[in-house]
Amino acid sequence: MTGLAPARPARLDRPRLGRMRATHSYWAVLAAIFVCFFLAALLPDTAWGLSLVVLVQSVTLLVAIWTAGWGMTERGIPFAIAAGAGIAAAINFFWQGEALTVAIGLAAGLLTITIAFVIAMGAVAQNEVNSRSVAGAICVYMLFGLLFMFLYGILALVGHGPFFAQGTDGTRPLRLYFSFVTLATLGYGDYTPTGNFGHALAVLEALIGQLYLVTVVAVVVTRLGRPGRKMLIREKESEIDGPQT
Repeated sequence: MTGLAPARPARLDRPRLGRMRATHSYWAVLAAIFVCFFLAALLPDTAWGLSLVVLVQSVTLLVAIWTAGWGMTERGIPFAIAAGAGIAAAINFFWQGEALTVAIGLAAGLLTITIAFVIAMGAVAQNEVNSRSVAGAICVYMLFGLLFMFLYGILALVGHGPFFAQGTDGTRPLRLYFSFVTLATLGYGDYTPTGNFGHALAVLEALIGQLYLVTVVAVVVTRLGRPGRKMLIREKESEIDGPQT
């Protein structure tokens, strides 16, 4: 009498853990991005305030990697970016300098781009459009606003004159306000950038904001609920094969 081979719980649990990890549900990532948004808007424009925003961004990147289900070979570079930015932000708590502030601003911008890349690749890997895809699209839109906020901050720091035509470089909350007003093309006109590079950045952000809404978000919303490519292939294969006897 032959018995069944004993089950291996560790191997059986791995797919389940993988499914829990690679959920592609970006609502948690979106919540973390909103935390970054409100910290940037409400914290004072100080070294510790910037450091706290960057630390939260590093955590957001780790959450995005976990949600996308990236393997060890894929997440090596994003992990290194998150760790490097986190270390620089921690150093900024105790030692400040213009060069370090510029470096942290660049690291924050790189973090923002990396988070958007991880979300985009994870959304594409689903091969279908669903509510999680909508959350991912909103995440990337919010990240555009944060990215240009950091770019405006770097330009204000390294520029020779004031960044705004109103005679001030502005604070981080003010640059955040200007960035999202520009991204949404509201055009209040209370603050305007000065200099050719500032003008070019503002126009670029406005174009990205409009093109993203009318292309990516529009496509995601119109395809919401439709079956993905893999599902369509399976349905066609089942129609060709016919019922199994």
